[in-house]
Amino acid sequence: MKRVIDLRSDTMTKPSPGMRQAIAEAEVGDDVWGEDPTVNKLEAYAAEMLAKPAALFVPSGTMANQIAVRSQTNPGDEIIIETDAHIVRFESGAVSALSGIQPCMLSAPKGILSATQVDEAIRPPDIHNPPTTLICLENTHNRAGGTVYPLETISEIRDVATSRNIGMHLDGARLFNAVCATGVAPDVYASRFETVSFCLSKGLGAPVGSLVVSSEARVARMRRIRKMYGGGMRQAGILAAAGLYALEHNILKLHDDHKHAKLLAQGLAKIPGIAIDEDTVETNIVIFDVSGIRQSPDDLLETLKNEGVLMSRFTPTTFRAVTHLDISHQDISDAMDVISNTIAH
Repeated sequence: MKRVIDLRSDTMTKPSPGMRQAIAEAEVGDDVWGEDPTVNKLEAYAAEMLAKPAALFVPSGTMANQIAVRSQTNPGDEIIIETDAHIVRFESGAVSALSGIQPCMLSAPKGILSATQVDEAIRPPDIHNPPTTLICLENTHNRAGGTVYPLETISEIRDVATSRNIGMHLDGARLFNAVCATGVAPDVYASRFETVSFCLSKGLGAPVGSLVVSSEARVARMRRIRKMYGGGMRQAGILAAAGLYALEHNILKLHDDHKHAKLLAQGLAKIPGIAIDEDTVETNIVIFDVSGIRQSPDDLLETLKNEGVLMSRFTPTTFRAVTHLDISHQDISDAMDVISNTIAH
């Protein structure tokens, strides 16, 4: 069987032997009744990490975001969000379908909104306008290539939100990538937001699950919304155990993912026909343009797949490669050999 180097996403991670052991040995109960001790432990651990009073374990990042949005808005409201943010690009129109709100989408370089942009987009009080009730940021920003929101910019937007009595939600699916890239503690990021979600099943290596942290009152409300959305789980401790293991063992390993992404970007930059700005690779996502190569993007992607290197199509002429826990330094070297040889021929 041909060895496969899977760079399509950091969701491709597999549970390690240690994580599998934690899953097998997990103490469980009925989480809908609040009686799963491992889920309770995970939620308490996450809340403490982000210095929030409470946390909620949910099946997916999409559910985490949608529950957070629903908890801070009413039907007919408007949220301010960057146009390429995951919440409006990759969650199947859920904010409109589930919360009845409309997004005000603003374009920004590298996916990073400015406080001025946000301030100017807030609707003035008028019965003809949908009230702006929430500002959503994404850190790191997936579609922008894993870019990190500067803490100073977040703080400036927070000041605008506070002055207008508007809440804020952080889609922190890859929050710990931002933590590793900047050295800013997760609780410092979280302090600027009413709700924060983060994913366990990307670079942290768990098979499933995300968390939302907030106040006790809002988490109680989100728990009901989770049930409404079909996210109530029973003996979920087997999943929570994987999440606990991920938070206790895998956060610092994200540094390696970032190094591997830089190494990949440096290699790609040397190949004639590939266009990439190495300076944009801040974390574990590498986006590059192949329009200068004689093969069509479709043919190139298929040839690489046949040679055991998997990447995802991002736009008609750009590919995305994502490093993660299961990708080694040797994998990057081998992938570069395959890419170079494929393009040379």
